[in-house]
Amino acid sequence: MPIIMKVLIVFTHPNSSSFNHALLDRISAGLVHSGHEIRVKDLYQENFNPVLSSEELSQLHQGNIPTRIGNEHEQLLWAEGLVFIYPLWWFTPPAMLKGWFDVILTNGVAFEYSKDGAKGLLTHKKALVMITAGASEEYFAENDALEISYRPITDGTLAFCGINDVSHKIYYDIVNSSDQEREDILKEVEVLGLEF
Repeated sequence: MPIIMKVLIVFTHPNSSSFNHALLDRISAGLVHSGHEIRVKDLYQENFNPVLSSEELSQLHQGNIPTRIGNEHEQLLWAEGLVFIYPLWWFTPPAMLKGWFDVILTNGVAFEYSKDGAKGLLTHKKALVMITAGASEEYFAENDALEISYRPITDGTLAFCGINDVSHKIYYDIVNSSDQEREDILKEVEVLGLEF
């Protein structure tokens, strides 16, 4: 039986009729059915500005948190669990999501530095990263690209910021998947929500 949590889903895809959006619908249904309270942050729908400006960076260096970044911090810190859904573009997440990390995972909120090195400050119980990829798993394996498709987010970002329980699911060859294969994936995703 999963622990009931407040879960923030960060969704990054520009097409509201995409398969990624179907993933969002299914995992949301599973999470809600399990009793979790969810909020969905749809970065494209919100027209999120992924650029950290020089003025904002200067304010952060002075110990001041710009209003829009503070608002993002409130949403991030409200959650006890995090789910990320995005397509893999050029072996990385969309720039919109990378920009969201750049803007909100600030020193003093997500991590801090000391003489002993970096320390993650986020206390979320768990995070799940769900990625769709256009190529097959064999292609990624043959090109030594399996780990680089997820580790920059799972390890280099979320674990670095203190989240110890980070898992990932990659759904390969989505472009060539049959309707039945897609439906099987969606059923699996709903179970992921139920068991989160």
